[in-house]
Amino acid sequence: MRILITGGDGFCGWPTALYLSRKGHDIAILDNQLRREWDRELGIESLAPIASMDERTHEWQKHAKGSFTAYSVDMRDYDALARTVAQFVPDAIVHFAEQRSAPYSMIDREHAVFTQTNNIVGTLNLLYIMKEIVPDCHLIKLGTMGEYGTPNIDIEEGYIKIAYKGREDTLPYPKQPPSMYHLSKVHDSHNIMFSCKSWNLRATDLNQGVVYGIQTDETRMHPVLVNRFDYDQIFGTALNRFCVEAAADHPLTVYGSGGQTRGFINLLDTVRCIELAAQNPAAPGEFRVFNQFTQEFSVSALATKVHQVAGDLGISAEISHLRNPRVESEKHYYHAANTKLLDLGLTPHLLTDETIREIIKLALQYKDNIQLDHIMPTVTWS
Repeated sequence: MRILITGGDGFCGWPTALYLSRKGHDIAILDNQLRREWDRELGIESLAPIASMDERTHEWQKHAKGSFTAYSVDMRDYDALARTVAQFVPDAIVHFAEQRSAPYSMIDREHAVFTQTNNIVGTLNLLYIMKEIVPDCHLIKLGTMGEYGTPNIDIEEGYIKIAYKGREDTLPYPKQPPSMYHLSKVHDSHNIMFSCKSWNLRATDLNQGVVYGIQTDETRMHPVLVNRFDYDQIFGTALNRFCVEAAADHPLTVYGSGGQTRGFINLLDTVRCIELAAQNPAAPGEFRVFNQFTQEFSVSALATKVHQVAGDLGISAEISHLRNPRVESEKHYYHAANTKLLDLGLTPHLLTDETIREIIKLALQYKDNIQLDHIMPTVTWS
């Protein structure tokens, strides 16, 4: 297949591009490299230093089994995006190119406006380009389990059957997004659903859980291919952050009571889920939703796991409960369906002590790069 990956220089996009390329697909990555600009803006950097997009691309072209091309394009630039799509003519577009951090979106008004403008306008541009240039292309859009919030009922995969006043209908599952970032993803979902219904486009919305892990088989093939490793308060996710904190002899920072429960997924399964979605495309006019996670954990449970594994490595990893900077329920019901990708053939990499040990050891390898002053939360929701 010919697969265009927007945001292909990012944490999920880069390993996905390499994985699909190694499978023999013709790959084009598209990225405006804003993620690197945000590091400079905030004074942070990936724990594992990452090469430039050009250096990465040049190195991977030595290993690619199909063609592998990179485009530096901002998705808000309709004309440049349209030219790229017309030149590459993809069979599938994997759309990662969005500002992905809830804390970044909550820094202030400017960051909230930027997040929603960047994410929604870029996706809208892509939808119109698909309609006009590649109407048979399959859009694989990375959504988030955060769109659902934490309802007091089971979370279904995108849709829910409702019986009301003697009538029944299947409707989009109600959304309760907890940040300006998550709101942007909800708006994306509505826009994509509308486009499928109105223009007969085909799309798969992958509501992904929190990703852990850093490397894949492909990113390990050469130092220039290493994936980014975020651990700071803005872009670092809980498990990766805990592992870095353990390596730095810093307390594991649990927000509030730690009862917040979410879906989690190994990065290795993220790239496989993209492949499964591409191999089994949605039908014309279909907007389907897959919940892309493999396990559910509370934040406290993750901290406890890291504490125990760190102890086996001779590291005393104290757990510290901080005042929660977010407005969220810390004790709640959480049970979400996640069968559709399993039915397509996903064999999950479940979280093990060995997985945690690998992340801690990678953090120890780059211990001298850890910026402790960027771990503690300063961005608040209230």
